[in-house]
Amino acid sequence: MSKISAHLPSSITPFSVISQIARRIRIIPLVVLLISTVPAWFLMEAIAPQVVRAYTARVDLAIDRLPNENYETVLRRAEAAARASAQRSFDQDILVTDISIIVSVQNNGAIAPVLALDVSRPQWRSRPDAQIWATYFKTAQSLLFLENSQDLPKK
Repeated sequence: MSKISAHLPSSITPFSVISQIARRIRIIPLVVLLISTVPAWFLMEAIAPQVVRAYTARVDLAIDRLPNENYETVLRRAEAAARASAQRSFDQDILVTDISIIVSVQNNGAIAPVLALDVSRPQWRSRPDAQIWATYFKTAQSLLFLENSQDLPKK
């Protein structure tokens, strides 16, 4: 058996004053939030600026051995190319903090890296010399078949 009950209207009557105050309470925080975002952003940038995105520039250079050129001359040209490339990379991009350059030499189809230049901007600023910061590969001369190039007779 079901029980049927009638709902009587509530004895609570809406107050117009309370609803107007509630509406204003909702609007005030929204206005304060919208007005305070820009000054808050400026304050955060002043206190803790964003981190600079620095990076390492990587360059691969390839040079060809000229006819009748010995290994020492090829090595000096590789150093000059690395020096110019390092200076150009630091000059072109202010965000570059480190340079990594590998110079390879080609001789009659044989290719081998002869030096690697790894230097930071402060190091390069203090001593811009490729010979100081370069790492030379010992086996490059034999890989390029230049070990006995000085002993070969000219025909």
